[in-house]
Amino acid sequence: MKHSISQQTRRGHRGPARRIGRTLALVLPVVLVLSGTLAVTRVNWSGNPSNSVLAASDVSTAGGTSRSVARAPQDVLRDQLLTELQDKSPGVALTHLQQAVNGRPALARHCASIARALGRAAVRIYGPSRAQSYARPVCDTSFASGVGVAAAHS
Repeated sequence: MKHSISQQTRRGHRGPARRIGRTLALVLPVVLVLSGTLAVTRVNWSGNPSNSVLAASDVSTAGGTSRSVARAPQDVLRDQLLTELQDKSPGVALTHLQQAVNGRPALARHCASIARALGRAAVRIYGPSRAQSYARPVCDTSFASGVGVAAAHS
């Protein structure tokens, strides 16, 4: 008889420790994932706090007011490199692209698309033959690919 009472007590009465344990088992992983994600997004991965290439900028909205808008680092980098390509040369822009990818490896997956955009812009500004003269193996010849595509469509 003693045996059946102890089993009945264990099964029939779930103590507060068990409820707390279950709650923690469900809530704790969610809290850890969220806090880890927030911590990772707050880290300056560039290693250079004054790196203007990757800094977010103020963007004017249609209403004319200026507000700070967080932009993806690859978008900021692409826009700055396109400006450098126009103001200086495709060679300078490609050098800075390679430096940015070396300094922040997370940008490597966007390198090819940025280099193709630079190639297309170089054709618009400098013409196909001059733009091709700047081609070099940054991001696996993606700049040359952008030049070729833009030259074919012009």
